[in-house]
Amino acid sequence: MASARWRRLRGLDEPLTAQPSYALVGRMHMPQRQSSPGRTVYRRTAIAFAALLVSTLLVYLDRDGYQDVQGDRLSFLDCLYYSAVTLSTTGYGDITPVTEFSRMINVLVITPLRIAFLILLVGTTVEAFTENSRQAFRIQRWRRRVKDHTIVIGYGTKGKTAIAAMRGDDESPPKDIVVVDNDQAVLDQAEGKGLVTVRGDGTKSDVLRLASAQRAAAIVVATGRDDTAALVTLTAREIAPEATIVAAIREAENQHLLEQSGANSVVVSSETAGRLLGIATTTPSVVEIIEDLLTPDAGYAIAEREVEQQEVGGSAKHLNDIVLAVVRDGQLLRLDAPELDAVEAGDRLLYVRTVNNP
Repeated sequence: MASARWRRLRGLDEPLTAQPSYALVGRMHMPQRQSSPGRTVYRRTAIAFAALLVSTLLVYLDRDGYQDVQGDRLSFLDCLYYSAVTLSTTGYGDITPVTEFSRMINVLVITPLRIAFLILLVGTTVEAFTENSRQAFRIQRWRRRVKDHTIVIGYGTKGKTAIAAMRGDDESPPKDIVVVDNDQAVLDQAEGKGLVTVRGDGTKSDVLRLASAQRAAAIVVATGRDDTAALVTLTAREIAPEATIVAAIREAENQHLLEQSGANSVVVSSETAGRLLGIATTTPSVVEIIEDLLTPDAGYAIAEREVEQQEVGGSAKHLNDIVLAVVRDGQLLRLDAPELDAVEAGDRLLYVRTVNNP
């Protein structure tokens, strides 16, 4: 009992979504621009010189409020010298503020500039702290704004290929794709691609909520095991009843389990690969065309669009585009379907397009 109470006081039993953003640093990571060391040094040096210039101008404008040990009126070079030794905390004491206004400027302006100047000089020392702070801020802002994004659970071969296909069609910018995986090494790869990452088990509802699955438009289940895929799909469907869930499995005998778990579409990888292998033995050119259609950045691609007004009432077989099927009221209709005598308003066409033509 005492142990459970201690855990609650420490926040260890709280769900991930209830924890503050700084506690999620390390489990969740937001992508950021990578700058070269030379550029970082140049930027910090420029900021340091800007702080030195601001301090010099302030002292120069109020130079009558400062006293030189020799009693001379301060020149611009004197003001620059005073600012340099003050910001660097050297402080020889040969030039000092004597009026109340000058001392107030030193307290309210020069001192904060001195602190900023020192932080810039020892920036590598506080880099870890500032990075954690930036990450916490980015996580908080992302969790507040994210909506209608895509979650990819599993960043193996299937997950990477799915993301490449989505980004190749320009349908999902990197910021709208979240990768969930347990392996930090693959998450580092995803982060390098500019993707938001969440470290954790995709079968856990807390992890999916941390990825804002409840507000996601689509969830891609690309785990390595069929039983894991089924459990992930069940959890995801409970959290996101309106999201489109697409799952990949190895064996066709498990397809109905994924569909019953809530998957909108199930891709059987082993059978699909087997069919392509069989076709390639006799007609390898067909496999090349299929690969071309499935590769969005070269040759041809399969796309979907709404029926245009001038096409309503016409035959899907005689449109300008090569139409493969029609989606009507959420149902896929092939061209030989009897109810597809003519396309109707609201239909969506699955057609073949060239990469350069949207």
